[in-house]
Amino acid sequence: MRYAFRVALTVALGGFLMGFDASVISGVVTFIEPELQLTKLELGWTVASLTLTATVAMMLSGPLSDRMGRRPVLKIAAVLFAISALASAVAPDFITLVAARMLGGLGVGAALIIAPMYIAEIAPAAMRGRMVSFNQLNIVIGISAAFFSNYLILRLGQSDLAWAGALGLGEWNWRWMLGVEALPALFYFVALFAVPESPRWLLMHGKEAEARRVLERVNGLVKAEAEIEAVNASLHAKEGAERAALRELFQPALRRVLVIGVSIAILQQVTGINAVFFYAPMIFEQSGIGTDAAFMQAVLVGLVNLVFTVLAILFIDRIGRRPLLGAGLTGIAVCMLLLAYGFASSDTSPMLILVGILGFVASFAVSLGPVMWVLFSELFPNRVRGLAISFVGLINSAVSFSVQLLFPWELDTIGSSVTFLIYGLFAIAGLIIVIRLFPETKGKSLEELEAELAAP
Repeated sequence: MRYAFRVALTVALGGFLMGFDASVISGVVTFIEPELQLTKLELGWTVASLTLTATVAMMLSGPLSDRMGRRPVLKIAAVLFAISALASAVAPDFITLVAARMLGGLGVGAALIIAPMYIAEIAPAAMRGRMVSFNQLNIVIGISAAFFSNYLILRLGQSDLAWAGALGLGEWNWRWMLGVEALPALFYFVALFAVPESPRWLLMHGKEAEARRVLERVNGLVKAEAEIEAVNASLHAKEGAERAALRELFQPALRRVLVIGVSIAILQQVTGINAVFFYAPMIFEQSGIGTDAAFMQAVLVGLVNLVFTVLAILFIDRIGRRPLLGAGLTGIAVCMLLLAYGFASSDTSPMLILVGILGFVASFAVSLGPVMWVLFSELFPNRVRGLAISFVGLINSAVSFSVQLLFPWELDTIGSSVTFLIYGLFAIAGLIIVIRLFPETKGKSLEELEAELAAP
């Protein structure tokens, strides 16, 4: 079990890079808007450009990993993260910054899809929910690290320390915020050399001896043989069939799992989580507090996100996926309506806004954050898993892109109150969908779920 945990934690470092890369921009927007003279939509493009190419990468990385293997695709993602960080830090203008961010988006899309897929394929069934959630845990650690890093660079840039002045932390604060990601990216690339290939991928490509060695280290000899037999039986049942094609996802046998996957892919983003993560200081400044206080409250957002993600990991295999989704969506709806009220009142209370944002983040972190990726890794059959996760991940990313792009324009055009009211109404609609459609998947093997949910 220690070996499986170590491998899962290493692979999940891709989630850390994704979280850091996504949220570090939240501290940058305050400075690049006046320095680069951006319009509201250009500011939205700077934030959302990463997600645009991540959407493309999500669609391509699944099939690419089916061909090359999970580990090589993750190595490519690590290199893209490093190059993007350095290029963003030295970008002289809007176009160059957007191009560098888009390059990083390719790494984000690949890591976001392949890391949880790999972990699901190597994890024992009884621990799969918790281990796949390691990826979400690392995402939120990355988000927290980005908020803290931004705040630290901001304060050091304002200090009288000689070394901070020599490094230009005050003059080039937003460039340092973007550039520091290169260090964990290089570490991730090196760490992946100690990770084996996915045993299910090895079996899919006829490398049974290698798969057995990996599974014996994860599950022990007896369970390894049983798992090899189950995977081979699933693969042999589809022998002679052509490579999975997109049209297969729309076959009647997969209709139920596809509807569930698409629903949660949309729901996770349309409730506004990336508006909060990517624009947190901007939101807090609208409540009337200063820049330093806004950055400090963003750090609180990261810490709350981390704490409640840990709680979700502890309970996801005990309570189950469905109850967590129901409770979390209820909290999201309440907090979004609270924010709508807070910004609509003539005397906006910074404390009310802070409580609403932190409550929303806590509700998301204990439900939609980790549960979506666990469900993605569980719902789809072996043969189409890579393609299916890429497809629903593309939808998730496309909705995220729209939310990030439009959020500054929405604040400027329809106001904060209406914007958060819309997010709250989406959460209420999502709660109804979960109650009516979503199954419980905890404690079942991937092959059992395939027979139950995707039988012809």
